[in-house]
Amino acid sequence: MREDGVWRRFRVVKPPCEFQEEVPRPEILSYDFMTNSEMSGSSPFKMRLVHLDLKGAPPKVSYLSEVFPLFHALGANGLLLEYEDMFPYEGHLRLLRAKHAYSPPEIKEILHLAALNELEVIPLVQTFGHMEFVLKHEALAHLREVALFPNTLNPHEAESLALVGAMISQVMELHPGARWLHVGCDEVYYLGEGEASRRWLRQEHNTKARLCLSHMKAVACHVLARHPATTPLVWDDMLRAIPEDQLAASGVPQLVEPVLWDYGADLDIHGKALLMEKYRRCGFLRLWAASAFKGATGASQALTPIEHHLRNNVQWLQVAASGPADMLQGIVLTGWQRYDHFSVLCELLPVGIPSLAVCLQSLLHGGFTEDVKARVENFLGISSLEITDLMR
Repeated sequence: MREDGVWRRFRVVKPPCEFQEEVPRPEILSYDFMTNSEMSGSSPFKMRLVHLDLKGAPPKVSYLSEVFPLFHALGANGLLLEYEDMFPYEGHLRLLRAKHAYSPPEIKEILHLAALNELEVIPLVQTFGHMEFVLKHEALAHLREVALFPNTLNPHEAESLALVGAMISQVMELHPGARWLHVGCDEVYYLGEGEASRRWLRQEHNTKARLCLSHMKAVACHVLARHPATTPLVWDDMLRAIPEDQLAASGVPQLVEPVLWDYGADLDIHGKALLMEKYRRCGFLRLWAASAFKGATGASQALTPIEHHLRNNVQWLQVAASGPADMLQGIVLTGWQRYDHFSVLCELLPVGIPSLAVCLQSLLHGGFTEDVKARVENFLGISSLEITDLMR
């Protein structure tokens, strides 16, 4: 590893060891990134957020102080912080916090470090699905949609909205002035399967889609009533299959901005453009995209397959070029640490830094080129960046 260039500033991302023997290099990439980066030169994404999934192996603040300058240098201008049990909840919510949760001064220091590096922070609070860290507690188990499973909140209970409202209030108290708040709402498994939902669904005109939209609307209204300058974001997967007329009539498009997520290496670019058009017709004014730089290729993945994630991000550039103009507010580069609260760890953040560097630089410059590759090698202080996934 060379010590010149910018390496001294970003020593934290240096791999822990080097191979004693030279690893054979494949001669041909299985995907021609140079040919498929036709819009090279500019980025269609005004906001480029790095997602920090703190529900597994959360970094120390001292580590974040070293990588935030790198994020900024690589082209990021924001962070999506998914705290889960790492947030220092207080009062009746104190049981939600992990033993090693950040303290309020540490949260303030993280926000200070982000501001120093021109990274706008968007906090994420799960409010519907992926509620395991909340509903695993016996004191809150009665708010589960299905008694056996702690992942989904019962949307019929008034106490459910009060619970997520209290969580949002505490998070927003430490994030004053946040322009956006992500309220999750993805993968709401078992929705409609609880006893209260079954009774509700037996009534005429009631559907799972209506139930989902009703809860999303209630959460969004709660946010906007107390924080009118803060726009709620939601993951879009629960919205995709809802008929246009239902979605348009729900009032949800006037309240939230959906984040369209897909972490695959072979995106249906035309299908994504059609989905964006559907959301536009339903009344959504702005949309976000979400790619992945790590944590999306296997629950127990140890090494980040850079080629997969580069393909994913380059194809999101193609989606942006194909969809309605000026609808995409930005892109979130997700970096999952666990698939859910009870899952094993996948790649840790330091392991994914080279992938993040490649993906961010490609998004910033509108594609992957030899120049982008050289920039990444300079940032990371390596003589040659291996893109091709050797293990398939």
